[in-house]
Amino acid sequence: MSEYDASAQRVLPYKNFKFRVKWDGRYVAGVTKVSSLRRSTQVIEHRDGGDPSTVYKSPGQTKYESVTLERGVTHDVEFEQWANKVWQLNNGLGAEVSLKDFRKNVTIEMFNEAGQTVLAYTLLRAWVSEYQAVPDLDATGNSMAIQTLKLEHEGWERDTAVTAPEPPAL
Repeated sequence: MSEYDASAQRVLPYKNFKFRVKWDGRYVAGVTKVSSLRRSTQVIEHRDGGDPSTVYKSPGQTKYESVTLERGVTHDVEFEQWANKVWQLNNGLGAEVSLKDFRKNVTIEMFNEAGQTVLAYTLLRAWVSEYQAVPDLDATGNSMAIQTLKLEHEGWERDTAVTAPEPPAL
């Protein structure tokens, strides 16, 4: 087997720099960084009173960590519009939060070097818990202005319809 085989028996891991983020059925412009999808399950320890030397372990609650999206500051308002659905100042008493549509399913797609989709995960019922519209500004700095969204969600699932692609024809 070739170590460059693009099949399900692929030996080389995929690169992490080709990806896109989608919500509301369209791709979000300019996302440059997505934090990891991480979950942890608490461990419940218990023991039988008649067996003082053995501790048994069982799974407890599972927690899904927040996901942070980053992108350069532009005139695109997608980040801000979604953040405003969770809280918008001076929108009137009782209208600061849009309970109707502040949650979204967010899809993260990874691509191989040939631009073929190789993995896709969907964050379920995500909402914005933190929004940074403008970073610290520094007149002596030499960096990009970055916006961030911190998303809370109710878990994520892999899109099993996305399978290992065939190698592109040369």
